[in-house]
Amino acid sequence: MISRSDVEHVASLARLGLTDEEIERLVPQLSRILEAVGTLSAVDTSSVGPTAQVIALENVMRDDVARPGMSREVALAEAPIREGGLLRVPVVLEEGR
Repeated sequence: MISRSDVEHVASLARLGLTDEEIERLVPQLSRILEAVGTLSAVDTSSVGPTAQVIALENVMRDDVARPGMSREVALAEAPIREGGLLRVPVVLEEGR
């Protein structure tokens, strides 16, 4: 069972500023998680070899082949705001940032 001081200590190590409500909520949640891990540790895995990946990985990347893209006219036709043959987009960064 995890105590309130355990949660406060871990939060301090992780530099998390938790509220009293969050700490109270985490105490039983973390206790249940540790109980579940404890249950898993009771399973006999002596016949299971060590592994780093349960599901085999496969390369899902395609070849990098240049293909013709969308024409300027088509792209501008779908743009909500056009200006002088270009797309106009909202400001993302404010001046001075």
